[in-house]
Amino acid sequence: MVWLRRTTHYLFIVAVAVNSTLLTINAGDYIFYTDWAWTSFVVFSISQSTMLAVGAVYYLLFTGVPGTATYYATIMTIYTWVAKGAWFALGYPYDFIAVPVWIPSAMLLDLTYWATRRNKHMLILVGGTLCGLSLPLFNMINLLLVRDPLEVAFKYPRPTLPPYMTPIEPQVGKFYNSPVALGSGASAVLTVPIAALGAKLNTWTYRWMA
Repeated sequence: MVWLRRTTHYLFIVAVAVNSTLLTINAGDYIFYTDWAWTSFVVFSISQSTMLAVGAVYYLLFTGVPGTATYYATIMTIYTWVAKGAWFALGYPYDFIAVPVWIPSAMLLDLTYWATRRNKHMLILVGGTLCGLSLPLFNMINLLLVRDPLEVAFKYPRPTLPPYMTPIEPQVGKFYNSPVALGSGASAVLTVPIAALGAKLNTWTYRWMA
């Protein structure tokens, strides 16, 4: 029965990672090629780092095995690439979905958990901070590689967008001179309590299993 329980745990991780990735598609499909790209990048950084932390910390503490966070992020990455290919096959531009770079930040969570000898509190404080700081840095690659944001936004308008999000004029750098610094700072602060939430979910899970 031990092997069945372990298999169930890992299948559960897959299911939650897949569902978490659906949030990514909603947060990232229009984010990198609008004229609000810099402003949106900050929101994207916060949403992705907190979403990664809550799921990765939960399953990392649930299994107690360093490497689970990277496993979780890898599933999310694969699933998002599948979704990216599906949208591309439907005629949308290749840049319609920007696949977030989760894996390096998840590896930092695993490394923190392993280096501190599976200390839950250090995982929350140090791992959560490193996750929030690093994710915007890695994901800036996405913003640099995407085609001209304004050109793509006009060529492939989203009919479901409200009027206030339609491209009007370039706004890059108007509000934030350094979206990576702002995204990293905000994410580092917010990811820690969200990581603590992921750890707290284990308590609820164990009570439910009992």
